[in-house]
Amino acid sequence: MSKIESRLSELNITLPAAPAPAANYVPFVITGNQLFISGQISSGADGLVKGRLGEDMDVEAGAAAARLCGLALIAQAKAALGDLDRITRVVKLGGFVNSTPDFTDQPKVVNGCSDLMVEVFGDVGRHARSAVATPSLPLGVAVEIDAVFEIKDA
Repeated sequence: MSKIESRLSELNITLPAAPAPAANYVPFVITGNQLFISGQISSGADGLVKGRLGEDMDVEAGAAAARLCGLALIAQAKAALGDLDRITRVVKLGGFVNSTPDFTDQPKVVNGCSDLMVEVFGDVGRHARSAVATPSLPLGVAVEIDAVFEIKDA
């Protein structure tokens, strides 16, 4: 078992299946030593996590939705690489939060994903990031996050 797989087990985290693309794009692209993962929406075992921060969701619920995005990002990375130990750095997360115009805690929401990356990957999981508001997201979900990982050869 790989180091990261062991860490996931220690954290009692089971990765979901890597979600299939919902439109005309690929779930990931590897170029050089970088893995780009398309935006992953807030979806869990009970289906889509829908809502709008500042309207019908609070920061805690939004952070939980962002964590689900993070799990999907890691699942996509595993599908792309086979071995999560190939990840040498979480380079950047791009977080989009479905929120009202007066909601300003997008960074606290996206922390749900950022915290997961550090829990799973340790210092390698520390990353650059954006956390922005949007008036709506696909399928009415609360959060969407994309990622860039640095990787080593297989």
